[in-house]
Amino acid sequence: MNHHPPSSVKIWIAIISVYLVWGSTYLAIRFAVQTMPPFLMASVRFLISGSLLYIVRRVGGDPKPTRLEWRSASIIGIFLLVGGNGGVVWAEQWVVSGVAALLVATAPLWMILIDTLHPRGRKSGPKVILGVMLGFSGILILIHPFQSINQGDIDLIGALVILLASFFWSIGSLYSRQAKLPSSPLLGIGMEMLAGGMGLLLLGILSGELRQLSWASISQESWLGLTYLIVFGSLIGFTAYTWLLRTAPTPLVSTYAYVNPIVAVLLGYFIAEEPLTFRILFAAVLVVGSVALISITQQRALRSKGTPLKSSEKGGMD
Repeated sequence: MNHHPPSSVKIWIAIISVYLVWGSTYLAIRFAVQTMPPFLMASVRFLISGSLLYIVRRVGGDPKPTRLEWRSASIIGIFLLVGGNGGVVWAEQWVVSGVAALLVATAPLWMILIDTLHPRGRKSGPKVILGVMLGFSGILILIHPFQSINQGDIDLIGALVILLASFFWSIGSLYSRQAKLPSSPLLGIGMEMLAGGMGLLLLGILSGELRQLSWASISQESWLGLTYLIVFGSLIGFTAYTWLLRTAPTPLVSTYAYVNPIVAVLLGYFIAEEPLTFRILFAAVLVVGSVALISITQQRALRSKGTPLKSSEKGGMD
């Protein structure tokens, strides 16, 4: 039986859907946390998405995960979804979605920094180091302390929490390189979502969100935001992404890391009327440009060695 490779049309439909879906999750988060407690909202998102992915893959024939695989998935889920996504949803109560996406885009920069400083990590070349410096310069311009109201103030604490969240995401991503996980990517993602969802639920309870929860005051926009995050952000986004990893050229798939922030900034501006000042645009050029420079440089280096780039090394906190 001949297996025909997927058409370029199907590949481009999938990659554009990843661009739009993951680029729009930041705006959906902003709508969701307007009237929902952030950690409980995120926990519901990942517990539902994770349960569905886990059940579908197990019914589809994936073997039962081992205790070691559950342990690895739990560690990754805690770093990525509690420390990473949890920090973003909390901060988006004060930080607009476009700026949040630009701050999240620093995840690949943190990974390179950690890798370079680690004794057994990969050492980076001058172009990659230049990319890291450009990216962090963009962040300094974005959240510099000498802000005026006219320039569109950015909440400093919220911005720093998102940078910390990106740092946690990077640690989890680097750990996942060597972690023992199921051979099925979607089963592994489902397990990580379940572990992260439980961690976020515990964090929500410990931080007193249950007492703040008022069902009557949850707006229609927040319910729509949560539904969008579950259906599109988690289920459709990850399914399209894992399919692309198996069928499309890796350099093409990895472009989402620097296209998503652009999509998020534009959607925030046109849909939610978020500020788009010259400072934000200039910072966006530096941050997105740095991630693109790093991604292209790494792809060329790995292609010359004949080594594929792992999905966990591409960043993105969706």
